[in-house]
Amino acid sequence: MDFKFTFAFQPIVDVLDQSVFAYEALVRGVEQQSAWSILSRVNEKNRYSFDQICRVKAVKLASRLGMQSRLSINFMPNAVYQAEYCIRTTLAAAQTYNFDTRKIIFELVEGEDVTSTDHLVSIIKAYQGMGFSTAIDDFGAGFSRYNILTASPPDLLKLDMALVRNIHQEPNKQAVVNGIITMMSQLGGRIVAEGVETVAEYAWLKSRGVSLFQGYLFARPGFESLPEPVFPDI
Repeated sequence: MDFKFTFAFQPIVDVLDQSVFAYEALVRGVEQQSAWSILSRVNEKNRYSFDQICRVKAVKLASRLGMQSRLSINFMPNAVYQAEYCIRTTLAAAQTYNFDTRKIIFELVEGEDVTSTDHLVSIIKAYQGMGFSTAIDDFGAGFSRYNILTASPPDLLKLDMALVRNIHQEPNKQAVVNGIITMMSQLGGRIVAEGVETVAEYAWLKSRGVSLFQGYLFARPGFESLPEPVFPDI
């Protein structure tokens, strides 16, 4: 590839015990450029190598920073032709940098344009079978993949920030999110509310039993660092 990149890390917090549940690795340019400045350069020719290098870089940097929590890495389904083969690089990196693979979460971005549900389900099942946790990111941002949830429920479902924003004062959003919370509870998974920015949003979601949160209210992403979260007193 003809471009370089690195990561910022943002904590996903568990408010039940005020701990860091995981850090999500967010792509950045080496001079702190935005994720879009990097992701916009990914195409069919370099997608596989970019996806593989992302995994190695994220594991290497997490290990260097002494990360003790889980590490959440976004993956590109279109770059995974067969999960068992494409995971080899990740396993090798984890061994090289002494990072426990049981602490790795693979996040599927819902907006990823993948036509084959069977392909997505096969990846999720394969990763879970290897001991990795899986998550669907930005749930509710576009076409919600209920077919994946019924075929192979992920461990985590991340509510898109559009659903979270001002949820304390929007009954329609509340109805939708209440349904998602009930659904994931019955599927045996957990909800992550991402993009939480206000105490009012946090308080409403917490009152509904959500315990995993991510957003500026707790911590902004730290460039090549692991920011310590702040927990609002409510």
